[in-house]
Amino acid sequence: MSRKLASIQRIYEITSIEGADQIELAHVLGWQCVVRKGSFHPGDLAIYFEIDSFLPVRTEFEFLRDSCFVESPILGSGFRIKTRKMRGQVSQGLLLPLSLFPEVGEPILGKDVSEVLCVRKWEIEERATTGGTIIGTLPSSIPHTDETRIQAMPELLDQFMGKQYYITTKMDGSSHSVSIDEEGFHVTGHNYEYADDEKSSFYDFVKRHDLKTVMEKYVRENNIRTLAIQGEFCGPGIQGNPLRLIAPEWYVFTILVNGKRVGLEKIQEATKALDLQMVPVEEVGKDLLKAYPSVSALLSRAEGSYPNGGPKEGIVIRPLEPVFSPLISAPLSMKVINNEYLLRGKKK
Repeated sequence: MSRKLASIQRIYEITSIEGADQIELAHVLGWQCVVRKGSFHPGDLAIYFEIDSFLPVRTEFEFLRDSCFVESPILGSGFRIKTRKMRGQVSQGLLLPLSLFPEVGEPILGKDVSEVLCVRKWEIEERATTGGTIIGTLPSSIPHTDETRIQAMPELLDQFMGKQYYITTKMDGSSHSVSIDEEGFHVTGHNYEYADDEKSSFYDFVKRHDLKTVMEKYVRENNIRTLAIQGEFCGPGIQGNPLRLIAPEWYVFTILVNGKRVGLEKIQEATKALDLQMVPVEEVGKDLLKAYPSVSALLSRAEGSYPNGGPKEGIVIRPLEPVFSPLISAPLSMKVINNEYLLRGKKK
């Protein structure tokens, strides 16, 4: 499911900021944004620009120049929207009146206007140490690993009602996967497959652990047609190494057998059999909504630090057994990003 970087949303609440005469908080979806006092009212429709939106240079955005303007070697000139703190309040995204952008057409709630406003996702160059020589896009056996952020789709929380769940630590690194299918053995990053030419640190990790041989044996013994393993590659030279690791580690978060995601117990069994490390499991529970009935409760749950480093990126929540979600057209899953992590200027 593609992310709505810019969309038409309804403001459901306006709250004051103690000691502030000119600004207040507007609440939209699961987010809050600092806005000029009196510019919006509860029930208004507005254009909401998510965190990590990259806005083009145009007159309507010029007020952001001092705080948000960047020159990117990949994206060019524009304005990067990120989490900020103003008067002690976290502001997550940007809200602007519909009247500024007549080209968006009919004001339909939830309408994605990213393309018409030329809004793109903020991207940085992938570290050469984790990549390698690209030989193709992701093979069909490996899906993209993007998780939906709960603040962007609060209604996802309701889909966990009555379901057993587990919470894992969201590790801060680079997404990498391996798979075996009808076409052979594949080693990939987030978007591309890499060659075995000693230019990829992750491929080096795979070879040091003889993962190809281990996976081939596991596939044979368990009569499996295709096996894909996805995880976060963390360590020195990757995202500033926030985990403070002395050597690269790969933390498995998803396993697909014959194209289908497996549940927590099978992930734990498989990682043990393959001598791999799973992302840390922080909690297993019976009913997520009883434990965390709101987005704000989940945001508090996402707080914390890595054992040897700074603020952790957040948490990922999934049912114990995979359940298809029609909201995201994928297995039910969501991430909750730690606000302290966002305030430190991390990219996600």
